[in-house]
Amino acid sequence: MSSPSIAPDASEDTLEDLDAGEAPSDENAASARVVVVAEGAWPERVDKLLADRLPDVTRGQIQRWIEEERVLVNGALVRSKDKIKKGSRIEVRPGPPARTDALPDPNVPILVLFEDAELIVVSKPAGLVVHPGRGHHTGTMVNGLLARPGFERPPSDPRDPQGQSRPGIVHRIDKDTSGILVVAKSERAREGLKTQFAAHSVERVYYALTVGMPVEGRIETLHGRDPVARLKFSSKVKQGKRAVTHVRVRERLAAQQAALVECRLETGRTHQIRVHLSAELGTPILADELYGGVRGAPRVLAAAKQLGRQALHAAVLGFVHPRTGEKLRFEEPLPQDFSRALEALRDV
Repeated sequence: MSSPSIAPDASEDTLEDLDAGEAPSDENAASARVVVVAEGAWPERVDKLLADRLPDVTRGQIQRWIEEERVLVNGALVRSKDKIKKGSRIEVRPGPPARTDALPDPNVPILVLFEDAELIVVSKPAGLVVHPGRGHHTGTMVNGLLARPGFERPPSDPRDPQGQSRPGIVHRIDKDTSGILVVAKSERAREGLKTQFAAHSVERVYYALTVGMPVEGRIETLHGRDPVARLKFSSKVKQGKRAVTHVRVRERLAAQQAALVECRLETGRTHQIRVHLSAELGTPILADELYGGVRGAPRVLAAAKQLGRQALHAAVLGFVHPRTGEKLRFEEPLPQDFSRALEALRDV
């Protein structure tokens, strides 16, 4: 069985600087890439065939270019699901990355742990929202990143309904959670990182202070939106996604009325650790008003008041670099406010 081949006269992969949706002009014809489907090849969907034969281009990019009428088969427009017959000539005229509608804000501080042409790893402080959304149109981490050289045109995921507001974002942490995040600077990095997160191969370790002493072990539940309190998530749902957290007590505090806990994630659902510690173990995170309320011994309550935000920190992030294949691992120490609360709860 023969395979499609890239025509010898196809040029190097070049992304022309066009507005999204703009039709390719004659000036861009030289940047076109041509794939010829050999005689006897098995019919395949055009988006899958091109993604297989152009390894530096993602299937999402191909689908977007098809929607933008940048892909022609024997001179005619196609749909992503159309099957390609043997002997067909496919012409691909690459378009630019999808643009973001978020605005740069140089006043947002960004602490960079690692950066190259493909991705950036940052340490997010508590209180900083990750990306624009309802009630937070600017002043977010994404706005700050957009003001950095080399991050002017990050890739927005065309499959994400909110992708234009969160370019490069492949995972998030809550506003009042501190810690490490990786953000993609290219479509290749975005797709590679998303694949690792979906496969649960990314190492993610969080530290939390809990009210009470949790039982160590592995927690596996369903996870979904709380049917009553719509701002919350719940493990007590009949239908939902699988959520798994490994809990280990690192230090007993305040005469065993509190604890420093390590939470290692297999999955990364919204509010997963907060829900598991509260609903499954009965030991909510210190100062987590949404899932724990105001509770605990006077000494614990005083530490919560001093902290003023949920005591949760994304301390470790490990993944494989989507371009180089290098294993990367980052650790970020506890921030000062978390450390002060920890010291206040330690037994003398």
